Amino acid sequence: MPNEQRAFSFDIDARIPGHLGRAGTIHTPHGDIHTPTFITVGTRGFVRYVSNPDMRNIHAQAMLSNAYHLRNTCTEIAQAGGLAAWSGWSGPTVTDSGGFQVMSLGSGLGKVVSMDREKEVVNTDKKERLALVTEEAVHFHDPFTDQDDAIGPEESMQIQCAIGADIHMAFDELTSLADTYEYNQEALARTERWALRSLAEHRRHCMDLGYYQALYGVLQGGRWEDLRRSTAKKYAQMDFDGYGLGGAFLKEDLGEILSWCCEELPEKKPRHLLGLSRPDDILIGVEQGADTFDCVAPTREARHGRIYTLDGYYNVGKCAGSTELLDACCDCPTCQAGWTRGQLRDLLKSPNRDDHEIYFNLASVHNLRFIIRLTEQARQAILDGCYEEFKEQFLKRYYHL
Repeated sequence: MPNEQRAFSFDIDARIPGHLGRAGTIHTPHGDIHTPTFITVGTRGFVRYVSNPDMRNIHAQAMLSNAYHLRNTCTEIAQAGGLAAWSGWSGPTVTDSGGFQVMSLGSGLGKVVSMDREKEVVNTDKKERLALVTEEAVHFHDPFTDQDDAIGPEESMQIQCAIGADIHMAFDELTSLADTYEYNQEALARTERWALRSLAEHRRHCMDLGYYQALYGVLQGGRWEDLRRSTAKKYAQMDFDGYGLGGAFLKEDLGEILSWCCEELPEKKPRHLLGLSRPDDILIGVEQGADTFDCVAPTREARHGRIYTLDGYYNVGKCAGSTELLDACCDCPTCQAGWTRGQLRDLLKSPNRDDHEIYFNLASVHNLRFIIRLTEQARQAILDGCYEEFKEQFLKRYYHL
């Protein structure tokens, strides 16, 4: 498709000297995204316990939703004019392919996707297996409908184009840390074939709602440099609008793996790091060339009592009677309104469900603003030419180094 029809582009505003990282601006049909930034996760088209006004108040720039969870609603969303209009968020939106969700039901040769080698299990009973990867698609038994189903590259693209987010992810196979090099080779070759099928189907439908919907290719390859560099070179020659950096890998390998990918990818296209939100992961990701991030952890952990601060996190459930703010340095609506740790603890421990929902909102807003503010500060540090100093100072304080 000619570039003039795309209404999607990426500008680099500043670079980190000696590194792959940069500050940039992604231009989409529903507005600009200034990077680096954290994209909030609204799995079903809304962020749990966080309203659209809350999203604006915490300076969220975009929302990521899930194609698997919205697949049965996609016709309704299309009729409303797309995800931005249907959700009421109205700003830039992203959808993932749904592949992770269906493969999480049990992937590959009966293996359950896990980020932990020790927790990896092999299921040899086909009757218990909920998902099976074939060349055509991922076949799975849907626990919500109790029906057999399948999603492949074509179905994923059709679902995502009907949902109508500004940015989509190509269909890919996520392997686990327990998978061998040989299986990663096999899965990666399949993912590369799926990438071509995703591109072809996406081009048929990317203007169905009257505006251009961008497509990112998702890179896999596990923890192996030859696989990562090889697939990045191939994707660089494909007509993707940007790239998703995916996979299961050990935390200590993150920076190295991102550098292998980003060194081979076109500099002038955006890159999204899938599913990570720890401050050190974000700051390493920014340094090594990732532009946007997403993860459910800030809101999920908030609901379980974990509160983020510049000095690390703490369990608000242990703060009975405390008159301290959640974080004295925070500019989120919760802290600005004067809510204390003790008050949130009481809401969390209350037997009243309405109190729980108030707590979920206040804590989620706080954690999301913390991560978004971190990426704002990282961007400003890049623009000011002091990123390495900012990163060192932030991590030293947060992790008590």
